[in-house]
Amino acid sequence: MLDVNHITVEYNNVPTLIDFNLHMDKGEIISLVGESGSGKTTVIRAILGLLPQEGSVAEGDILFEGRSLLGYSEKQMNEIRGTDICMIFQDSGAMINPIRRIGSQFEEYILLHEKISRKEAHQKAVRMLEAMRLPDGENIMRSYPFQLSGGMRQRVGIAMAMTFQPKLLLADEPTSALDVTTQAQIVRQMVELNHEFDTSVIIVTHNLGVAAYMSHRILVMQNGRVVEEGGREQILQEPSCEYTKKLLQAIPVMDGELYVE
Repeated sequence: MLDVNHITVEYNNVPTLIDFNLHMDKGEIISLVGESGSGKTTVIRAILGLLPQEGSVAEGDILFEGRSLLGYSEKQMNEIRGTDICMIFQDSGAMINPIRRIGSQFEEYILLHEKISRKEAHQKAVRMLEAMRLPDGENIMRSYPFQLSGGMRQRVGIAMAMTFQPKLLLADEPTSALDVTTQAQIVRQMVELNHEFDTSVIIVTHNLGVAAYMSHRILVMQNGRVVEEGGREQILQEPSCEYTKKLLQAIPVMDGELYVE
């Protein structure tokens, strides 16, 4: 479904992501793990065509369902953003207009991609909010972002991202701004969405415990390169890279077992 073929991304002609390679099947969950500045977010921004102005893909190609995304016009990219490929940001609340109610923004988002009435868009938005286990979707629609908790705002972001049942969901540190209990709820919800809609997910995280819990495969990144790749059990039980071993040491241990659930 997705092939990222040996891409190198440069910012102001300085390589920050080097020879990155990834093959992804439908319904797969892949985590990109590493410290800040390792290139994780650059990968998903390159896929979505949202690199900052000074950034560019200098080498390689990105294929989505067999077509090169690098050859898409801005109009073509806008057609698949929000429908076939969606993104959940680190703090969805920061991406929502603070002086507009949730409902008006959600309805506008739906109407941008689908030719239906505003009433139908409203009903669809309420259904999505309640599917994300937000109580009283109508009340959420009437609310301003500041009236919601961080976890509730993040669920609004996920609801919007899942509205059109995307084929690929990109999640950029979706739990880092939340408390531990809410993190666990959001992670479990993303896994449930994957099971329900067969949506492929790439999640960016510095938390190897989160990655190990939800992912089929994990790519460990450092200094713009992939230093280790493998399945959950391989990374947890038989890491070959010293950097991966250090990340594992940061996972809490309970009764002698790594706490990853």
